[in-house]
Amino acid sequence: MRLVIGVTVFLTLGTVINAKTTQPSSMDCAEGEDVNLPCNHSTIGANDYIHWYRQNPNHSPQYVIHGLRDTVNRSMASLTIASDRKSSTLVLPQVTLRDAAVYYCILREAHW
Repeated sequence: MRLVIGVTVFLTLGTVINAKTTQPSSMDCAEGEDVNLPCNHSTIGANDYIHWYRQNPNHSPQYVIHGLRDTVNRSMASLTIASDRKSSTLVLPQVTLRDAAVYYCILREAHW
């Protein structure tokens, strides 16, 4: 018997510094699978970082990962950014029920 958990990704059109991101509306996966959550950001600026957050019901959003280029690895996720930076993928390894949440991809300009 396959246990199916829901890792939900709501469709978000977030405008941060005039940059828009789009994501799929939802995804379902089996426990133990790696999950790839895509994000398109065709209007990304040269100094925009890609940030991912997750939110569980009745909780504030939690930071997951961010990056500017290439691949960024953390213990709970990795972020792969396309060479043209117009899209990226959040990879959640071996998901469990604890990973079921709403995931948000946003762009934020680097402030030096």
